[in-house]
Amino acid sequence: MSVPSARIALLDDEARLVEILAMVLRREGYEVHGFTDPIAALGALETREFDLLVTDLKMPGADGLEVLRRARKHAPELPVILITAHATVPTAVAALREGAFDYVQKPFDNEELRALVKRALEVTRLARENRYLRAELRTRYSLDSVVAESPRVRDALELARRAATSRSTVLVTGESGTGKELVARAVHYHSDRVGGPFVAVNCKALATGVLESELFGHERGAFTGAERTKPGLFERADGGTLFLDEIGEIESGFQTKLLRVLQERRVQRVGATEDKPVDVRVVAASNRDLRAEVAAGRFREDLYFRLAVIPIHLPPLRERREDVLPLAVHFLARWNRELGRSVAGWTPEVERWLVAHDWPGNVRELENAIERGVVLARGERIGFDDLLVDAPGEEPRPGAAADPPGSASLPEFLDAAATERIRRVLEQTGGKRVEAARRLGIDRATLYRLMRRYGITDRTEEGA
Repeated sequence: MSVPSARIALLDDEARLVEILAMVLRREGYEVHGFTDPIAALGALETREFDLLVTDLKMPGADGLEVLRRARKHAPELPVILITAHATVPTAVAALREGAFDYVQKPFDNEELRALVKRALEVTRLARENRYLRAELRTRYSLDSVVAESPRVRDALELARRAATSRSTVLVTGESGTGKELVARAVHYHSDRVGGPFVAVNCKALATGVLESELFGHERGAFTGAERTKPGLFERADGGTLFLDEIGEIESGFQTKLLRVLQERRVQRVGATEDKPVDVRVVAASNRDLRAEVAAGRFREDLYFRLAVIPIHLPPLRERREDVLPLAVHFLARWNRELGRSVAGWTPEVERWLVAHDWPGNVRELENAIERGVVLARGERIGFDDLLVDAPGEEPRPGAAADPPGSASLPEFLDAAATERIRRVLEQTGGKRVEAARRLGIDRATLYRLMRRYGITDRTEEGA
């Protein structure tokens, strides 16, 4: 399959050959710029962006290897195909050592050249896609883009920025929903390990035996069900960062094994007799007070100090209320964009509630509330009915604030209320989802997404 937008520079001192090859490649849909003068070709390569250079090896004025060196000095990722009538092993090796993608020998088959060009352009596409994705990740996890007005959070982010330049272990602490994984990823993407993998594991979600196998890997036959050798997450994260979330949940016996790996930077698979070196930067996180866990004898002190070389604490949202409204504005913009809506904001009563609420679920709870408000808003601004909470000083709505204390967390309650409201509207419209979406003030795609999210099904035939 051709790449119509691909731009190819074609260089050969034989004008007739340039004309023929240009015609062959243009038939494939490529944009071809032909040159017979190496100096002119190099000038074009320095001023315009090309996806591929195809050049003769032997030319008067400058040979193909010299053109290759100078072209890649300006564009290091530019693939170069050499054409030669003098192909020898030393010539080919020299070309490949200089960074040539490949070479073809005159006389060559046009189909051979087309296939080679296609492969080289695929390399260009993947390289550009990789650069784009890395730039996207850097933007997404940039510490500069984190919304924070609180001095305590700003200090924590600055500490994370300084920590990123080292290989030291980082321990991020804070309540659930404060953004510990966001900081862990930011440390990785601001470090020189950004080209390596970021591997995350929730230590709480795995039993000790499973966690050991996941982290360290295992040999074939090491235990029942180990039918093949499996590298562990330490090996998979080699050259990058391993994020150990909920580190305070691991059992004391495994703490000793983990400490050894962190100290020696070597890992031994389960069932193996030898260990191997790993180059891994570890970032750990916990919503527990690990100092208190150490004092209670539930967490090894030496492991704590090995993890907390650089400790970063994220305060809960109730202790940094100056961040609530900026975060809410940020989430409003995000969910307007995600859901294709144009909600302008919220009522003054909602704003007072946003600032006064304690947010036990922290930033995650705040984002969920704003998403819910954007989805359910019936006007230009989010009201209490859209958030499914009661306005201060008003009588509780039936089944809402009158729920017994401790019966459910606020996110659970709000999810349940949203589920009930969607079900009720579907019943009122006889299962006609287009009409239900209209009454809810959302589009049909958003309604489908919410129905999947909340496990809502209806047996009524859907109307148009």
